[in-house]
Amino acid sequence: MITLTDINFSYEKNRQALHNVSCTFAENSFSVIVGASGCGKSTLLR
Repeated sequence: MITLTDINFSYEKNRQALHNVSCTFAENSFSVIVGASGCGKSTLLR
């Protein structure tokens, strides 16, 4: 299991890509991350 808690990330000082993101990915399962273009999906996986 992988758990992320209160993840915050900014590329620029005044523009947050992720703000207080928390999620859990269960072992031996598939997870899908969906959202609008530019909402931080790829950033979350970096």
